[in-house]
Amino acid sequence: MARPKKQQKPITGQEAFERLKEGNRRFVDGKLIHAHQAADWRMHLTSGQQPFATILSCSDSRVPPELVFDQGFGDLFIIRVAGNIVDSDVLGSISYAMIHLKTPLLVVMGHEKCGAVKAAIEIADGADHEMRFIEGLIDRILPAVSTVNNHLPEAERWRACVVANVKTATSHVNHTIQTLKSLRSLPVLVKQAVYDLDTGVVSFLNEQESDFSSIA
Repeated sequence: MARPKKQQKPITGQEAFERLKEGNRRFVDGKLIHAHQAADWRMHLTSGQQPFATILSCSDSRVPPELVFDQGFGDLFIIRVAGNIVDSDVLGSISYAMIHLKTPLLVVMGHEKCGAVKAAIEIADGADHEMRFIEGLIDRILPAVSTVNNHLPEAERWRACVVANVKTATSHVNHTIQTLKSLRSLPVLVKQAVYDLDTGVVSFLNEQESDFSSIA
């Protein structure tokens, strides 16, 4: 069986970003192409991988990035952890993707009605503490929760905390990228996003994204 022709990898972060947005539009419209999911393409990847984007997202079973962006085997380097938090393991995984796989785009993606964020809100409001390891995860979300007005209506506050948590996670990633001298010649576009469970739409936050094409 002839192996499929390798799809050209996006050269820039912006090209990779456009491919993700196109995939999400297909997902929302129900016009999926299911590319790179057949057995012949899977075999094509046995000698190596060339993902075009790195995605940090929540572990929630309702938010699988490959499906949300209509991508297949070898397209995305996925890092999933409850609450899309950033710790040393996550930073190591992101650094690996950028240094060794040279992914030009990183997306930090939260989602509506995130259970980990909800648990952090409840702890902030005085609920009983969670088990030790869960508590350690929530501790990384609490700083974001503390920036949000706790007098907002419940649903509005939850949404605001999800957005704040994405921004907090991104700030941790940005700081690490800027201190990695080995990345100074590798342009990386960083985007922030929130996935809507009801519509399937990935909304990218309207603020100045970070472009680390010239890290000193």
